[in-house]
Amino acid sequence: MITAFIIGCEIAFWVFVLAGLVFRYVLKQKKIGAALLICTPIVDLALILATILDLRSGSTATFAHSLAAVYIGTSIAFGHAMIAWADSRFAHRFAGGPKPIAKPKHGAAHALNERKGWFKHLLAFVIGCAALYLMILFVGDPARTESLSDTIRFWAMVLIIDFAISFSYTLWPKQAKGNVDKNF
Repeated sequence: MITAFIIGCEIAFWVFVLAGLVFRYVLKQKKIGAALLICTPIVDLALILATILDLRSGSTATFAHSLAAVYIGTSIAFGHAMIAWADSRFAHRFAGGPKPIAKPKHGAAHALNERKGWFKHLLAFVIGCAALYLMILFVGDPARTESLSDTIRFWAMVLIIDFAISFSYTLWPKQAKGNVDKNF
């Protein structure tokens, strides 16, 4: 049941974002649009409460419970940027706003963007792991929370790999096509 609720929360997050942007730019109802966008954190709160209630009822933690913590961390760390990305595209398409600025694809600006992305990933990791550790402490039974501990270890490996990739562009900046350094 918790898996379906997590999927429902992910869908609800994007429904609130899309509805908020449609009301803001297409229907010109800015207050309703803002109210709908403000509802996105409520989805996160509902998800964490449902996860806690499920664990409190005696359930053994599964990957779905871990996914709830990962979702919360990711939503907090990346949510504003995702909404801003969608907002700028809606503003351009439906309200005559400026054309959205594309992410840099090479050079120092690309390397900086990759590093910023990694720091957001680190923030998501810290928030998600804090939620996972709280769940582990809340349950108080290592046998019932093994899946949560496994998720922390796996996510740490993913974070390290992301670090290596993201920061590699600082040492070896991505070159524009046709602008290859011939000294290598």
